[in-house]
Amino acid sequence: MEIDPAFPGRADAIQVIQRELTAFARRARGRAAELHPELSLVASSVLDLVIERDGCLAADLAGHFHLDKSTVSRQVAALEKLGYLEREVDPANRRNHVLRATPEGRKVAEAASRSRAEAFTERFQDWDDSDVAQLARYLVRYNTADE
Repeated sequence: MEIDPAFPGRADAIQVIQRELTAFARRARGRAAELHPELSLVASSVLDLVIERDGCLAADLAGHFHLDKSTVSRQVAALEKLGYLEREVDPANRRNHVLRATPEGRKVAEAASRSRAEAFTERFQDWDDSDVAQLARYLVRYNTADE
């Protein structure tokens, strides 16, 4: 295997990965604030997952995002206040509430998704398709290692 002179050792490469993922996360938070000033990146992610799963419990959100239940509770409350989420009694266990996106929540999430897709498309415009595909594979691999 050829050694990349920019990253002479594994520790150097890991340090660069950490720095770049941190920069990515900061940009993502800033971009989320631009897309919808009232929604944090966490709230936006919560809304996206509720839509993806067509409803879920707050405990499921906490587990998926590795967040404290109080953090999820605050984000859910904010989304409910904005009219983007609603609670339904869970027919399987009437003590639980299933969170569902409202039509307005779906509309806001779709607009944000389109905007993110446009931003990523622009950012990767100079990349070869194979490089984009390889990055996608690496990110999936990285994120699924934690599940």
